[in-house]
Amino acid sequence: MPFIEIVIVLIIVGVLLSLVNRYIPMASSIRTILNVFVIVVVCVWVLQSMGIWGDVSSFRLQR
Repeated sequence: MPFIEIVIVLIIVGVLLSLVNRYIPMASSIRTILNVFVIVVVCVWVLQSMGIWGDVSSFRLQR
């Protein structure tokens, strides 16, 4: 994926997250959980799209 597309998606996600934080009333704990979740998902997506992190579904937790 070209670098410019990644930047555009990051800008769109940031604007949408700020709009949700500003205009949708919710408790601060729920807002914090939502922000952390979105940040983690976006970080994983960026790492995968740049080829730094392989497919997440290939990781297996074993005893």
